[in-house]
Amino acid sequence: MSSISDAELLAAADAVAAHAYAPYSNFQVGCAVLTREGHIIEGVNVENASYPLGVCAEPSAFARAIAEGYRPGDFVAVAITASPCGGCRQMAREMGVDRVIFRNGGRVVTMTPDELLPESFDSTNLS
Repeated sequence: MSSISDAELLAAADAVAAHAYAPYSNFQVGCAVLTREGHIIEGVNVENASYPLGVCAEPSAFARAIAEGYRPGDFVAVAITASPCGGCRQMAREMGVDRVIFRNGGRVVTMTPDELLPESFDSTNLS
């Protein structure tokens, strides 16, 4: 189990946000994913002139984690510098994190993926 606090994880997300590529919105988002082994894997949003082709910080971080060999269930928490969009809420749910920490309206919020996305789905309840 990790000894990294939620505040430390959110600080990592804050720090990596400076690396975001957001020339169109100027809205830099950072994400830090904490593995059950205690490693932090970071990601940022990457915009594109064709807006639908941009990438949120959460899939950026989870894709990096998956590329490093982690799988759903290997994650304790994810911290984001902003409230996650619906698709990123679903991603947190599918990756099996225990909690999602994010900033919203000047406050820090911690919720479970089920609280963030009620009635969500996964491969076991598609029918």
